Amino acid sequence: MEKYVVMGNPIEHSQSPFIHQLFSKQSGIDYEYGRLLVPLGEFDKVATQFFSQGGRGANVTVPFKEDAFRFVDKLTQRAQACGAVNTILKLDDGTLLGDNTDGQGLILDLARLDFIIPGKILSVLVIGAGGATRGILLPLLNYNCDITLTNRTVEKAQQLAQEFSQFGTIRASAPQNVTDKHYDLIINASSSSMTDDIPPIPDSAYGFKTACYDLYYKVGMTSFLYHALKNGSTRLSDGLGMLVGQAAYAVELWYERVPDINPTINILRENLNK
Repeated sequence: MEKYVVMGNPIEHSQSPFIHQLFSKQSGIDYEYGRLLVPLGEFDKVATQFFSQGGRGANVTVPFKEDAFRFVDKLTQRAQACGAVNTILKLDDGTLLGDNTDGQGLILDLARLDFIIPGKILSVLVIGAGGATRGILLPLLNYNCDITLTNRTVEKAQQLAQEFSQFGTIRASAPQNVTDKHYDLIINASSSSMTDDIPPIPDSAYGFKTACYDLYYKVGMTSFLYHALKNGSTRLSDGLGMLVGQAAYAVELWYERVPDINPTINILRENLNK
C-alpha cells in the first residue's frame, strides 16, 4: 500500500487523514495516510527519511511550506509563483515534485458555491499580503479575475501586486482607499478572523451582490463573515471547502483524478457543528 502523510508542527489537529480516508473510500484507491510531526528546523531530515523509506507523497502544512519549496527537486508553475509547496510527489525516477494546491482548492470551492462563473471577469478584493494570499493569486488570475489587493501595510500589497502583474490584472490599494464599487467577491486571506478582528476596509465595500469568502474556518460564523452580513452581504462562506479542495487536488497530483468534494465537506461540517 502506498504511503502518504501530512507533515507539520503542530499536526495533531489536522483533518487531512480523515479527509483522505473519505477520498479513499469514494475513489476505491487504497492508500495509507497519516500524520507526521516534524521538529522545528528538521524538515529536510524528516522528509528525506520518509521518502527514503518508501513514502510516495506528502502534504505539508505550517510552518514548513517554504522549507518544502526549497527541499524538492522540481516545481509546478503555481508552486514556483507562490514560493511555497503544500504537496509533494515522488516521481518514478526518484526525484521529488513540489506543487501548491491551495489556490486551486479555493477555485474548486468558489465554483461549487457559484461565487465565480467561467468566462465572466470578476472584480475581486483580496485582503492580506502574506503566505495565504501568495497561494491563491495565480489561480485567481488564471481564472481571469480582476484583483485589487489590500493590506494593513500597503507596501507589502504593492510588492505582491507587482510580482504577480505578469500573470494578469492586479493592483494594490491601501485599506482606507478601497472604493465602494461593490466587488463581485471579497476574499479575506488575512489572519483577522483568528483573533475575531475585522479587516480595516470601509463598510461600503460590502454589498448585497458581493460574495464574501474567509479562508479561515471555525464553529459558527467568522468575525469577517458576520461583519459582511451586517453590511448587506448574504452570500457567505468560510474556508472549510478550500481545505477539502486543496486535498482533492493533491489526489489529482498523485493519482490523476479529482474526488468529489461535496460529500466530504458535508461530513466535516456536521462534525464541526457537533
